[in-house]
Amino acid sequence: MSNDPRQILVTSALPYANGSIHLGHLVEYIQTDIWVRYQRMQGHEAIYVCADDAHGTPIMLRAQQEGITPEALIERTGHEHRADFADFQIAFDNYHSTHSPENRALAETIYHRLNEAGHIHRRTIKQAYDPIKEMFLPDRFIKGECPRCGAADQYGDSCEVCGATYAPTELKNAVSAISGATPIEKESEHYFFALGDFEAMLRKWTRGEHTQSEIANKLDEWFETGLQDWDISRDAPYFGFEIPDAPGKYFYVWLDAPIGYMASFKHYCDTHPWLDFDAWWGKDSKHELYHFIGKDIAYFHTLFWPAMLHGSDFRTPTAVFCHGFLTVNGQKMSKSRGTFITARAYLQHLNPAYLRYYYAAKLGNGIEDIDLNLEDFLQRVNSDLVGKVVNIASRCAGFINKKYDGRLSDTVADPGLFDTFAAAREPIAALFENREYSHAVREIMALADQANQYIDAHKPWVLAKQAGKEQEVQDVCSVGLNLFRVLVTYLKPILPMLAEESEQFLNIEPLRWEDAATALTAHTINTFKPLMTRVEKDHIDAMVEASRENLQPAPDTGAPAATACNIEPVAEMIEFDDFARVDLRIARIVKAEHVKGADKLLQLTLDIGTETRNVFAGIKSAYAPEDLEGKLTVMVVNLQPRKMRFGVSEGMVLAAGPGGKDLWILHPDDGAEPGMRIK
Repeated sequence: MSNDPRQILVTSALPYANGSIHLGHLVEYIQTDIWVRYQRMQGHEAIYVCADDAHGTPIMLRAQQEGITPEALIERTGHEHRADFADFQIAFDNYHSTHSPENRALAETIYHRLNEAGHIHRRTIKQAYDPIKEMFLPDRFIKGECPRCGAADQYGDSCEVCGATYAPTELKNAVSAISGATPIEKESEHYFFALGDFEAMLRKWTRGEHTQSEIANKLDEWFETGLQDWDISRDAPYFGFEIPDAPGKYFYVWLDAPIGYMASFKHYCDTHPWLDFDAWWGKDSKHELYHFIGKDIAYFHTLFWPAMLHGSDFRTPTAVFCHGFLTVNGQKMSKSRGTFITARAYLQHLNPAYLRYYYAAKLGNGIEDIDLNLEDFLQRVNSDLVGKVVNIASRCAGFINKKYDGRLSDTVADPGLFDTFAAAREPIAALFENREYSHAVREIMALADQANQYIDAHKPWVLAKQAGKEQEVQDVCSVGLNLFRVLVTYLKPILPMLAEESEQFLNIEPLRWEDAATALTAHTINTFKPLMTRVEKDHIDAMVEASRENLQPAPDTGAPAATACNIEPVAEMIEFDDFARVDLRIARIVKAEHVKGADKLLQLTLDIGTETRNVFAGIKSAYAPEDLEGKLTVMVVNLQPRKMRFGVSEGMVLAAGPGGKDLWILHPDDGAEPGMRIK
């Protein structure tokens, strides 16, 4: 491994500005952040940029649903995303937005260059059109059966089962995800990128160690079926950048989204004038460029993206690293089971270091899915981090602080053991470089076992009670703390906060990778403070319970919430006696408030005549709090109270309608009084 400094630009896929960051997203950002931090510890210039993916119909429709502008929505979401990433110690150098002047300028530059070179052409096509909403339907707003494998409930651009890509019009039994209507076909002129012009270049690039072997093999299948022209335009209404000299036509979000990597870096260069954008992104750049992405978007990043760059005289990526998906307790994340956990919900209950470590202990350099097993999570974090690593420092620091004024021995009493730890730095470095984090963690924990065995064998707590053993106690504990320091060095890319607190405790400068080769001797440490506490099961249980959304509308599919409220089949039949038990009463809304941290809830104080009740209702899309106060509604008063993360809900407000803004809860004020029973 060369020791020459490298210039490395690293990106993660852009999170969509239409929802919260969740634990599935964090697999990628934690994986990337670990790699970037490792490169920086090696002394390389590693710049990590990202941005919110801020364009497209879903954002436009959600903004309409909330009664705000798309700009306001993406600004709010951007603040939320930045806060979540910061609290998980994701060390971006620059976090931007695709709705930026830099991205517009670069998208237009790439488009003009491709167009001038003859790689853009126009033709009239038939598209799916929603006759109710009177708009062309984006790929993700059409669902049906895959035309290749027949899998049901697939989006209009690609199949999650067989990986096939296709035109939305090829879907079988398609329906609009917005209105539920059967789409009709309507003609429109569109702009296409001739991907097939780059087949020879792409075949060479994809087999040039720029992708993992699994992805390269998948790309071979796509080459065999033929590279199709790529539709890069969308019709108004659309939230995005209008195509130059093409009124009413907009760049498809997938065209300007990856350009967001360039735009974020350009924004960073503008505030760091010693950086030359062209030196990093020019066709002849000698710097390194790496993209970390999920395997589901490999097609865009390993075919369209390098072809676009090559065709517009920009450099192509050094490599694209794909990862798998996350399951929780062996299953797809579920709101009803409480395992669809947002970053913020996690942070309200657990230390982010736990998740960073657990993901690292699971991640390799392939595209296999990983599972967050919550029982294993608890046991592994408590055993490895608390029981092994932090335990070394807590066992040794007290003796050094109390008996030796915090001073370590002048020499290393067991140089052979220390040399074993120091010699592991190159093999472990190679594992980090190759993204073999799980293997690296196993090696580090094997060393932690050796350190604990050394302390157990010498028993400083026994020696401290024996006369004349003072020097031996100091020596043993000094060796233990030096071994701890080496372990923290190796764990620093994974656990930056633990490393920072350990650096303060050890009274040392920020650790570099090479520091593992030398020991601390004749050095004074600071007073030890607990570095990490155990994971408690009740905290995990509270997180899961807080993440349950049984009373919420159906899970967000990327479309507005109302799209999940189409007419459904009749539920299981009940007896009249079952229905008769439901106690429906008129209630006056005394107070209505927003619920901090909830996208869909309002908190209602309801007067039912004899008392007031607190109810959380998922009606924020349809009503503002000030529109509700003083009005009447109907509620179920004999519903068992339910504890939610925001408080206790003491009933249920009844609502009717398809959802979104079309949701009605108000009762006509026709002489009804709070507490009157509905019969």
